[in-house]
Amino acid sequence: MDNLRFFLILMTILLGYMLWEAWQRDYGPKPPELRSESAAQPLLPPQVAAEAASSAKAGLGSQAGGRVVVQTDVLRAEIALAGGDLKTVDLLKYPIAKNKPDEPVRLLSDAPERLFVTQTGLLGEAKIAPQHTELWQAEAQEYRMQGSQALKVPLVWRGDGVEIVKTFTFEPGSYEIKIDFQVTNTSPAPWTARLYGQLKRTAPAAQKEDDNAFIRTYTGVACRRADEPYEKIPFGDIEDAPRNWETEGGWCAMIQHYFIAAWLPPAEQINHFYTKALPNRVYLVGSYSPEYRVATGETKTFSVRYYIGPKLQRVLDKVAPGLELTVDYGVFTLIAKPIFWLLEQFDKLFGNWGWAIVATTVVIKALFYPLSAASFRSMAKMRALQPKMQALKERFGEDKQKFHQALMQLYREERVNPLGGCLPILVQIPVFISLYWVLVESVELRQAAFLGWITDLTAKDPYFVLPALMGVTMWIQQKLSPPPADPVQAQVMKMFPLIFTVFFAFFPAGLVLYWVVNNALSIVQQWWINRQIEGAKRI
Repeated sequence: MDNLRFFLILMTILLGYMLWEAWQRDYGPKPPELRSESAAQPLLPPQVAAEAASSAKAGLGSQAGGRVVVQTDVLRAEIALAGGDLKTVDLLKYPIAKNKPDEPVRLLSDAPERLFVTQTGLLGEAKIAPQHTELWQAEAQEYRMQGSQALKVPLVWRGDGVEIVKTFTFEPGSYEIKIDFQVTNTSPAPWTARLYGQLKRTAPAAQKEDDNAFIRTYTGVACRRADEPYEKIPFGDIEDAPRNWETEGGWCAMIQHYFIAAWLPPAEQINHFYTKALPNRVYLVGSYSPEYRVATGETKTFSVRYYIGPKLQRVLDKVAPGLELTVDYGVFTLIAKPIFWLLEQFDKLFGNWGWAIVATTVVIKALFYPLSAASFRSMAKMRALQPKMQALKERFGEDKQKFHQALMQLYREERVNPLGGCLPILVQIPVFISLYWVLVESVELRQAAFLGWITDLTAKDPYFVLPALMGVTMWIQQKLSPPPADPVQAQVMKMFPLIFTVFFAFFPAGLVLYWVVNNALSIVQQWWINRQIEGAKRI
């Protein structure tokens, strides 16, 4: 019953861990509010705070000025001339569902029920520094990427003696968007302003219809400071108290399952970050720069970036330090990252994430072969002792104390440790939970097909074939394992293959595939060791 015991221990720990995480999110202690060491007052710009509150009450505000449509090989975006910001972004390589290949995920949207937009602007005198409510001018209404050339979308704003060209740059195959503010000052006075950017969104519904009820992932704010490589700030914490901090470099983001929108100010300056809750469950996170200065007759350019797209780990770690941590494996990150690397290598070899899971399972099983072999030998010895244990049971009848004393004596004489299979199981559990989070968190596996009817490894098996196979493999393992000494426990254990079949029927197919392959390898290993032990006993 070693493998069934493994399942019980694993599922107990996994479910307990998930419940603990949920409790921490909902009821756990809230982190202290961050304050700038150099300022006693909150760092949130008063202009942005006042405008944000008024725009939240007014909805989306004026739509005057129209939209500029931008299409690259991976993105379709709309830039509103009222504000000069990204209002919608569709991820062309990521359909919302397997059966809707022509309908891409819309990560950014200005629809009131699922508001999620960018806002950038300049903080200074209104006549020389446009905020994200000012009207910009564009040369064209549509821009399309041609070939391998970067696509540039310039917008123009003119004030009192100042011309500002705000240029969006889209690179081929990239989800990183660069924004240059070119300031030309022809006025008699120096131009000064701070550049700010922020993300604004509504809190998502508790459960979307395409979510798996057995998988709870984080949606909220994430950020990086010089002294904190990665920190999550749930929307509930922002509701309780706004937060303000300053740091050299840093970034802030709003993340959800598989996708991210990140604001990336320059790394070589001190940036002032803030969060704020607005009415109607709308939230802000952003930053503003130190004061920029352009002398009379000068032209200067100030640059910032967004990343708006999938949480591709090999891309994120090149975009900004620590951004890859938004693929959140939690406390198992040190183990999960090598597992993901192994899956990647096998996917490159086979061109199929399903076969990559199979091959990774074989490698993990091989790495833990000595431990699992020790466990199976212990079980095989216990199985060989079944006739003697049955004789003791008949001899002592209902006297359980004498039966257990005699049983312990038998274990000592035969040099069998009844708990010999437990330690190897406990050692392996972090690896298996890490693999679980790799399969749940990695967008690379999203909607990845395997064989035939398995068209999406992150969704449940539509015909429940893999859960049924898992139940069969568990039943076979049961037959190869010694039954519990307690007859009541033995009867309960017989129900486990059916119970776990039902339980795993709604898990992602990739996870169930792992369990089927692992069980199949365990059956072969357990059968071989049983044969060796029983052959040695006959000799």
